[in-house]
Amino acid sequence: MELVSQHAKGIMEECKLRARDQGLKFDNETLEYIVTNRDMIELSPKIMIPTLYDYWVHDVKVLSGKGMYEAYPSNPYETVINTRPAISFYNDNNPDWLNVMIFYHVLGHIDFFQNNLFYKNTWDIDLTGQALSDKRLISQLRSEKGRWVDYAIEFSRGLDNLVGYQKELNQHITRDTRQPLTRMDYYFDIFLQKIKNVPLHEYLKEITRYNATIKTNEDFFDQVTGKYPEFEELYKKELSIKVKSDLDVMEYIIRFSPFLREDENNWIKSVIQIVRNTSSYFQPQIRTKIMNEGWASYWHEYLFMRDDRICGHEADFAKVNAGVTSMPKVGLNPYALGMRLVQHIKDMEDKGCYSLEYMFLKDEVGKKKYNTGQNSGDDFILKVRENYNDFTFINRFIDQEFVTRHDLFVAGKRFNGARMSWEYYIKSKKAEDYKQMVIDTLYHPPEIFIDKTGTKDGILYLNHKFENKPLKLDFIENTMVGIEYLWGGPVYLETSEPVISNQTATNYANFWDPSSSRTKGGKPEPVKWKRMLYVMENRKLHKREL
Repeated sequence: MELVSQHAKGIMEECKLRARDQGLKFDNETLEYIVTNRDMIELSPKIMIPTLYDYWVHDVKVLSGKGMYEAYPSNPYETVINTRPAISFYNDNNPDWLNVMIFYHVLGHIDFFQNNLFYKNTWDIDLTGQALSDKRLISQLRSEKGRWVDYAIEFSRGLDNLVGYQKELNQHITRDTRQPLTRMDYYFDIFLQKIKNVPLHEYLKEITRYNATIKTNEDFFDQVTGKYPEFEELYKKELSIKVKSDLDVMEYIIRFSPFLREDENNWIKSVIQIVRNTSSYFQPQIRTKIMNEGWASYWHEYLFMRDDRICGHEADFAKVNAGVTSMPKVGLNPYALGMRLVQHIKDMEDKGCYSLEYMFLKDEVGKKKYNTGQNSGDDFILKVRENYNDFTFINRFIDQEFVTRHDLFVAGKRFNGARMSWEYYIKSKKAEDYKQMVIDTLYHPPEIFIDKTGTKDGILYLNHKFENKPLKLDFIENTMVGIEYLWGGPVYLETSEPVISNQTATNYANFWDPSSSRTKGGKPEPVKWKRMLYVMENRKLHKREL
């Protein structure tokens, strides 16, 4: 692995100038490396972070990747990681015209990383430097603790999708310093209004008294505790509830695990925190796959076609670009869908179609001819890039005009007994159905929280907030074994499972396919659910219906 040549770096710097002229924003400093395909295979298990800690699963994936490469050689164009400075990797056999296209694509990614608000928790972090520090710490622990370090990593990685990403993101956006609830805030916002439910005039009287004590340097709470002796105890109770309820499962285990409090096990906290920090860093990329790839694809096409350095290579570009951004009839290509949706948004905004007047038009011909000449699409898509993630992007902007323009549909699948083969057919061309199909493919980790019963009698009680998507049953036992080890006591998990007659609970894949044979009167048979309790104690899993 080595830095790109000065010639290639010059091409990149010219691409930066042209990209900035179109409104993209990114740091001046970037690093570009030349790698071989085998380097890519070795870096892929580490999420393209060369300094990430070593783990045996990485070695397995490398061996698997090498075997796959021998059978099916491939040549990835680029990979870019979100760090400061941004780092990207390229093959050493790309011609200049292809580098122009690839560099524009990479700059689209970097612009997205450094401006989308869902990445705000990563903006000030040098990921490669942090990963190197974590790697050195884990290496040191391996020399002292041996194989137990890998057990700690494996058990922690079983929970790394439960990292409270949304809560942390909100704290970054609102600049919350994570300070505990102050006595003053509790008194005025909770105690007086919700617990005592005082009248408005009494509430205002307390505010006036507080302002007076500031000038006289008196202790405002002397009278409060005299009037309400229970105030201090209720405040302490509120603090304990707030601290616990705000914590995700990994944080809760780090702070309150009796097993990890023991001096000989305290080192495990560092391992869990490393796994948790790494997962938190990559959470926004998982949640913006369609937007991110679509944004980069939109700009590589838009800028490349306006670049005079590609003269004579238009046909070559068309072939490569079609391979990247072609829209499949069955399945989902995030590059293609995201790029076309960005183009659609720009076109609609240029015509002024995101307006009440257009929304209330019932005439299809009138809608096709509608154009106010607003021409604000360029600025609008930059705002979309800044404020949306995949779910809000898809839910807000996929409309019937988009589905009709690109001839999109939801495909169904059924078995033809006469031909003994599967058949695909058009099930729906409605925008709502297509939108729901795409949303169902998005990353959606389960919401599991510490139950209000907390850790009574040393039991960690986990409650799965059910959203009509069951947990993967095959993973429950191994994951709970890891949690029991890290917690040091019994673990309870409350969740929901489908009620299935005449088959095991693991065979419910057809429930997510409305075109399956499990129908009544042409409509999908509704799924019934039952609440279950899993109990893990002494590495044995017990299960009962609630």
